[in-house]
Amino acid sequence: MVRDTAADCIPPAAAGFDNGRAGPYNRAHPADGVTGAATRQVAATQGAEDMTGAHGFGGRLAVGAAALALVSVLVMTAPGLAAAPAGTDESSSSGAQAPATEVTYTRHIAPILQRSCEHCHRKDGVAPMSLSTYEEVRPWARAIKQRTGVGPHAGVMPPWYVEREIGIQKFKNDPSLSEEEVALVARWVDAGAPRGTPADMPPARVWNDSTRWSIGEPDLVVRTEEITVKAGAPDWWGEIAPTPTGLTEDRYVSAVEVRELNDVGSAGSGRQTVGGRYVFHHMIWNTRPLEQEATSAANDPFDLAALTGGSSGQTTWPVHEVGREPDFFDPKSARLLKAGSYVISDSVHLHSNGRDTKARLEIGFKFMPKGYKPEYRASRISLGNGVDIDIKAMEGGQELHAYAVLTEHTKILSFEPHLHAPGARMCLEAIWGYTIQTLNCVGYDHNWVRGYDYDDDHAPLLPKGSILHITGYMDNSPKNKNVPDPRNWQGSGNRSVANMFIDLGNRVSLTDEQFVAEMKARREKLQLSRSSVMIGCPLCNIDIPAPPAATTAARPQR
Repeated sequence: MVRDTAADCIPPAAAGFDNGRAGPYNRAHPADGVTGAATRQVAATQGAEDMTGAHGFGGRLAVGAAALALVSVLVMTAPGLAAAPAGTDESSSSGAQAPATEVTYTRHIAPILQRSCEHCHRKDGVAPMSLSTYEEVRPWARAIKQRTGVGPHAGVMPPWYVEREIGIQKFKNDPSLSEEEVALVARWVDAGAPRGTPADMPPARVWNDSTRWSIGEPDLVVRTEEITVKAGAPDWWGEIAPTPTGLTEDRYVSAVEVRELNDVGSAGSGRQTVGGRYVFHHMIWNTRPLEQEATSAANDPFDLAALTGGSSGQTTWPVHEVGREPDFFDPKSARLLKAGSYVISDSVHLHSNGRDTKARLEIGFKFMPKGYKPEYRASRISLGNGVDIDIKAMEGGQELHAYAVLTEHTKILSFEPHLHAPGARMCLEAIWGYTIQTLNCVGYDHNWVRGYDYDDDHAPLLPKGSILHITGYMDNSPKNKNVPDPRNWQGSGNRSVANMFIDLGNRVSLTDEQFVAEMKARREKLQLSRSSVMIGCPLCNIDIPAPPAATTAARPQR
């Protein structure tokens, strides 16, 4: 089940993690994604500090000593706050220190909050308080300093857990604060959180209302039946009634967004889950017509379900999880929504939020233009282990491992760790020949699940034969407040107190021609040379000739 308190933040070193090294190899994992020097080790952040009251959550929050030291270094390098040049005497003849440039809410802090926080922290947003004005922000100033300074671990705000020192750092819709901005917030709070000059205040952001869709106005909205979850009800898993989409023609989907609508106000229910509002913890779902036609779609190279033994016309969609952002599909691999399809789910997880709640899900679909045909198709590779998980009692720093061999050239569109309550961190690694690269390491918070969509020019491009390797770092110790009783051994299961270990990220398969073309386009756009090393694309620095036309023409798309 979801605990009523925020997850305990366990720094990698404190949990026994070797930051960025999951085995005995030298890994290439520079943070900029493209570099000539491929290997280095990164020291893990140390230290932890207690805080209560932020966001209405109570829990231990880790603030690394290294991060605190970094604050002092970076404060004077923030825009408009540069230190005096070397050799400059900053003091007057009397020895008095010249005043440093003042950090103010209107000039420095408001723009950060508008960009990275107001999406949730606004009137009618999902967060328990609005942070749109100085009067709203000032009482939370110290909490804001602590929560933004936690680092890429459970409890950080905004909830973004990518470790900056390792792997690819180019993502879509990254709301996180830079190190300079974290330092700026800390300096503002330490100075008493001054308001500043009203003329410096940026224009207020305009939000539609609580019904706003992040994908824009959907072309189709499907609503599930309303359910009631009682205040003290136990966790429930099961099947919901099939819901017709009402679609009368086949359409390809460019984006999908799932959100819960319920009768809980923006102040929440009093229980400290995400926003204190939601009862749908997750839903695994697909769409398909209930009555299949006699004609077979097994010859359709884009019908993944038919290729893998599922129902023809079935499309599997990204798992809905509490806190999840919308999913945008690669323009060359949009997903098919068949005419006459129903929303089908036999795996819905409901969890009480502490009050009687009526709720339903709304699913918004954004369509590609009519006549669109996909060039790429979804990968059939699954990456995870949900069978023989073995997590010992009263231990932190435990590791789980899973591997998958790519049978086709693959483009990884997103990385989405899925663990349960003991989960603290996951790393994704690609192995090709002698090349072993850590693509990313991210923290994990079972109360706020995140997926990470790679920028188009930095999405991993891996040749067939590559091995994907995920490492899950599990903390089943008293330090992890998400675990109800760490004295218990834990294995596999659906409950939040049992475990899953999966990368739910999206991947597409490429033909030889598509793989070569993708690498060529990237090499030219990023001006890669023969000596370049690009994390996630071990062959991007090599000009590979396109396969002969006769060979490719004879090859069916599997």
